[in-house]
Formats: sequence, structure tokens, C-alpha cells
Amino acid sequence: MVELDWKAKMVSSDIPKKSPKLSNKPQVSIPTPFRFSNMSSPLSTSPSASKAYDYYLRLPELRKLWETEEFPAWKNEVVLKPALHALEITFRFISIVLSDPRPYLNRREWTRRLQSLTTSQIELIAMLCEDENEAPILDLTSSNGVLTRESSSAEVWKIHGETTVVNRTSEASLLPRLVTWQKSEDVAQKILYSIECEMRRCPYTLGLGEPNLSGKPNLDYDAVCKPNELHALKSSPYDHIENHENSTLYTTNQILESWIQTAKQLLKRIASGIDAGSFEAAAGDCYILEKIWKLLEEIEDLHLLMDPNDFLHLKSQLQIKSVNETEAFCFRSKGLVEITKLSKELKHKVPFILGVEVDPNGGPRIQDAAMRLYSEQKEGNKVSLVQALQAIEAALKRFFFGYKQVLMIVMGSLEAKGNRVVACSDSGDSLSQIFLEPTYFPSLDAAKTFLGEFWSREQGESRFKK
Repeated sequence: MVELDWKAKMVSSDIPKKSPKLSNKPQVSIPTPFRFSNMSSPLSTSPSASKAYDYYLRLPELRKLWETEEFPAWKNEVVLKPALHALEITFRFISIVLSDPRPYLNRREWTRRLQSLTTSQIELIAMLCEDENEAPILDLTSSNGVLTRESSSAEVWKIHGETTVVNRTSEASLLPRLVTWQKSEDVAQKILYSIECEMRRCPYTLGLGEPNLSGKPNLDYDAVCKPNELHALKSSPYDHIENHENSTLYTTNQILESWIQTAKQLLKRIASGIDAGSFEAAAGDCYILEKIWKLLEEIEDLHLLMDPNDFLHLKSQLQIKSVNETEAFCFRSKGLVEITKLSKELKHKVPFILGVEVDPNGGPRIQDAAMRLYSEQKEGNKVSLVQALQAIEAALKRFFFGYKQVLMIVMGSLEAKGNRVVACSDSGDSLSQIFLEPTYFPSLDAAKTFLGEFWSREQGESRFKK
């Protein structure tokens, strides 16, 4: 048990400005919060710009696919379906890149990036599928090797002696077709092995043609993902524009928005899980959300491979421009704005997790509880949860910092008006305002600061005694 003079040592933005003088106490310097110029909320953009963004990506039609619930008993449907859509769109993206006729395209690097992106998505999908038994599956082991006319794409084989396994492959997904195309065969085969490896901890597999050496049931992929309906949205309203980067930009952002939708539903599940006291499950979901923020950054990095001349020409053709000096292009996505706000609002769950109420007088009640939680080491599920909340904050800020760099590289510092900090010393642009703002969890931050100081003093005293 760590014994500390709590009241004297705690520093937080919640305590009164006049703090008691500390004599013979460790002096810990807390950084002063970054001061921004007077400006509107960074998480805002013009309604007309958001509407144009939605129209370009056909988001109203995509949202209809995401939000249609066809399996009432399957609670995970609204979370997993958009993730599967993102994966399926990535298969289409691979086809687009490998079919691109431009001789100056860096096809090798594009292939590597898309392989990596696909693997990252499969890993996240596997995490979402763990420990769930409500998904619509096809248990084909009971067919005794008899294939119906409708399932002509299935394979029959035996494991462990007489056990018959029927491994069905999706008939509508693009992945099985990529396997049969010479240009994409090696990429597709690697994806199939990734599915096989990542789904090992799940009660079922995706049914996209992976080996399925464990003989697991297959997810009814075609019924859940509906690839035919999804690929019907492969054409943008501006397909008449003759620019190969048009399909690249369009497809990249459809993948981005699909994962944003998954993040949005996951945030709702995290909030309800915390409210219900399911801290262990909520911590697991928080770490998945952290990975989604990292995945969004990986998706945005694809813009770095676009040809500069073709992309800037497309920007002119689509008439993409900043509405004002401080607006960032990414905030045209209403979904991104929403998950950013929801991620930041998780800070309000900390008092409930720690089992205390906010002190109306500004006292360090939350810091005290956090110090006890960390030092006693008795409630590992709560420690994991608050650690995961801070991991989300770090991933969120890294995303916006990385986006700022991508925007500057792709468009140039003067074109990227949302990145006004690039051209002058004023850091009041909307992106800087997000990743430079103080921590969302000042109480947890202060608790760790003083816990670290306590152990430093303990170490110093032990050395002195020796």
C-alpha cells in the first residue's frame, strides 16, 4: 500500500487556483495547457461541404446497407457488417490498382500497402468475431459431403479420419476471383492465409476460400456482406471525369467511412458496457477502437502513393477547396467528427469507473481514487480500462497529427489551408487544436505523475540508507 500525502501532492485542472504552499515536498512541474486563439470548435465544417462529400462517396446508400439489420438475434451485426464492407471494397481496390494502365504508377508499392491494409483489417475483424456465437453461420459438416446445386463452389474433404468437412467459398465476393487472376493470384493467396491465421481464435471463419484447416463453420458471408449490392456502388457520381485517381480517391474514402461506421457502433457498445459495469469487455472494445484509429491513419497514408499531377488535377476537376483558412478537409466527414467527439466524451466515464463522484469544490477526489487503483493493484479490469481509454486518446491525436502531414505532402503547404501552421507561426488551425490540446484525462495523468514521483523518492531514500 502506497502511503502519500494525497491532498498536498495532487495537482489537477479541477483544484482551486490558489494551492497550499508545499514545504519539504516534491515539486512536480505540470505543463501549462496550450493556449489557442479565439476560434470556433475545430470539429465543425460547412453543411454544404459535408453534403458534397456524402454525395461524392454515395454515403446515403452505403449507410442504408450498414444500418439494415437482417439478423435480429445478432447483436454484433451493426459493428461487423461495415467492417466486412470495408474488406470487400479493399478487394475491389486491389483489382483497380492492378488494372491501372498508367506506366508511371508505383504498382509494387501499391500492392504492398494494400496487402498490409487488408491484413490489418482482417486482424480487426477477427478481434470483433471472438467470443460471439450469434452470427449467421453455415455449419456444413452436417451435409455428409453432399453438395447442393446452389453451393457448387464448395469443397469436400476429410479430417481426423472419418470427419467430413464441407468448406464453402463465397460466390459473390471478389476475393475468390482475384485468386484465379494471374496478376492478383499471389496477393489473394496471401490474404487467404491471413484469414486462416487471424480467425483461429474465432468460433467460425469467413468462408472466402481460406483453407479452414480447423474445419470451422463458415460465416454466411454473402448474406451478411451482400457483395453484389455493395459493388453496385462502385461508381461515383463523377465517373465521367477522365482521371485514374478519381477511382482511387473514391475507393479509399469508402473504406475509411466504413471503418468510421464500425468505430461509431463500437463507441456506443463501449459506453453501454461501462454503464453496465462490464469493465473487462469494455476494455477489450477500447483496445479495438484504438486499433481502428491506427487503421484510419493507415488508410489516409494511401494518399501518399497517388500521382501528384493526376491528384491535383482531380482536385481541380472536383473543385475541392477549403471553405476558410482553418477548416480541415477531413471534417467534411460527419462520421469522423462524430467518432472524435464520442471518443473524447469517454472521459466522463472515469468517475464512474473509479467509483467516485466529481468533487464540486474542485478537490482531487478522482486523483485520489486513481492513485489507490494503481497502487493497490487489486482491480486489474479497471486498470486495463482506464489504460485503454488513454490509449484511444493517444491514437486519436496521432491520427490527426498524421493527417496534417499527409495533407501537406499531397497538396502542398499553401494549398492545405487547413494547415495554416505550416505557412506561419500561428498554431490555431483546427488540426493543431486537436492534437495539441491538453490530455482528456487530467486526473489519471496527475495520479501517474505523483505515483512516479513517489517511487523516485522511495528509490532515492533506499539508496541513501545503504
